Amino acid sequence: MKPITILIADDEAEIAELIAIHLEREGYHTVKAANGRAAMQAVQSQPVDLAILDIMMPELDGHEVTRQIREQYRMPIIFLSAKATDLDKITGLVLGADDYMTKPFNPMELVARVKAQLRRAMQLNQPAEGVHSILQVGALIIDPDKRTVAIYGQTVELTPKEFDILHLLASHPNKVFSAENIFEQVWGESYYDSGNTVMVHIRTLRKKLGEDPKKFVKTVWGVGYTFNG
Repeated sequence: MKPITILIADDEAEIAELIAIHLEREGYHTVKAANGRAAMQAVQSQPVDLAILDIMMPELDGHEVTRQIREQYRMPIIFLSAKATDLDKITGLVLGADDYMTKPFNPMELVARVKAQLRRAMQLNQPAEGVHSILQVGALIIDPDKRTVAIYGQTVELTPKEFDILHLLASHPNKVFSAENIFEQVWGESYYDSGNTVMVHIRTLRKKLGEDPKKFVKTVWGVGYTFNG
């Protein structure tokens, strides 16, 4: 069985080495990159199961690396950054990151988050049992096995979290999910006042689905969100 490979991209060599030491103690294989361009080269040259990215890196910053990764890969991405405002966190999550930790950080907490994201990724990649469960509502087609979405035959490019939210809602048409329900099921973590994160993802999801922004994902004021099936 091949070891799980984790990319650590940070221009601070001491931080990258500290992370690598803790992850390797847990049996993970690590690859370090000192800038964004080197991070992309690492991803393209070998299988990477999870990426830990600093935002403020030379050559390509963490945001641009995430954009490029998401064009081809679905690995979990954890941002590790000195930027600590809510806007910074939401921006990172909307771009396609799965988690966000601020510096200074507890290495053991980072290891725990790595394990949680890898666990979730493995669950999502399990082959579906039974009948191929494609969901179709009018012109909207959601394929959970391939993790693709199309409208009128045109592919809609969603981040992993946007796809998970849409699939969750579409799998339970007309059921109302609170922001807390969505966050805990999609992110797999306790809520801790993360309503803005869910709201921003819903907003960008609607924009990408086009047409009437509330045709598929409807807000139930004061309660949450539901899928118009």
